[in-house]
Amino acid sequence: MATKIGIKKKKGLKYLIESTVWGTLFFCSLISVIILLLVFTYLIGNALPFFSKFGIWGFLSGLDWNPTATPPSFGVLPLLMGTVLVSFVGALVAIPIGLGCTIYLSEIASPRVKKYLKPAIEVLAGIPSVVYGLFAALVLSDWLSIVFNPTSRLNALNGALILAIMMIPILVSIAEEAMNSVPKSLKEASMALGANRWETIRRTIIPAALPGIVAAIVLSIGRAVGETMAVIMATGNATQFTTNIFASVRTMTAGLAIDIQETGAGSDHYYALFAVGLLLFAITFGINLIADYVLARFKEAYK
Repeated sequence: MATKIGIKKKKGLKYLIESTVWGTLFFCSLISVIILLLVFTYLIGNALPFFSKFGIWGFLSGLDWNPTATPPSFGVLPLLMGTVLVSFVGALVAIPIGLGCTIYLSEIASPRVKKYLKPAIEVLAGIPSVVYGLFAALVLSDWLSIVFNPTSRLNALNGALILAIMMIPILVSIAEEAMNSVPKSLKEASMALGANRWETIRRTIIPAALPGIVAAIVLSIGRAVGETMAVIMATGNATQFTTNIFASVRTMTAGLAIDIQETGAGSDHYYALFAVGLLLFAITFGINLIADYVLARFKEAYK
């Protein structure tokens, strides 16, 4: 009888612990969703006065951003193009290098090499962005000037390359964990069927780890799109609409950081910055939706 009571108490205690953990995790998830909705609502609420006065189309299609002019111009295309140019080129550089480093660390490097190389890459993730920006402004820009002789010393390529350096540690750390989590039995089965190392990596390990790899790519791109200090110091901050990678540009994050200092609360300029912030929010949300779509299509293809 005493044994049965003891078993019931243990089951009751286990249920209580599991319920507490479940409730805590649910509460944390709910808080995250609430914060996201509050941020979105706040952005919408402060952007609506601007859109009601100047219109959405004029904001999205305008080629001139000069809020302090008379009359002011609030075309976001120069800032949007600057963001796309810097982030896209940075991603083109960072993704191949990051994936190459990931495959090497996870499947090829010896334990001795991995022992020193992985911490060295992870150290890059801990360097403050202002230090990256200082390096880009004083050192990297000089190297690019010697090699390419650009129209502007501080330009989009300078910002893109420093963003690529900042993206690589995040991409490598997350993607390597995803590849290391692939069951060893899958690798052994591939080898047993006659596949060599490269075929096993390409056809077994990478497909199995693809959700984690895509997540790593999305997070690294999000880092690039949302970076502020490094691009302020590296890109020159000229508000011009251009597709020239060697020209000076200003990103949306840099525009927000620079313009907020000269903006009066309640002014058109003030509400315009919230419109820029809302557009930036929509872009990052769209990147995550695209990643979810890619993952869903991949899962369907490998069912």
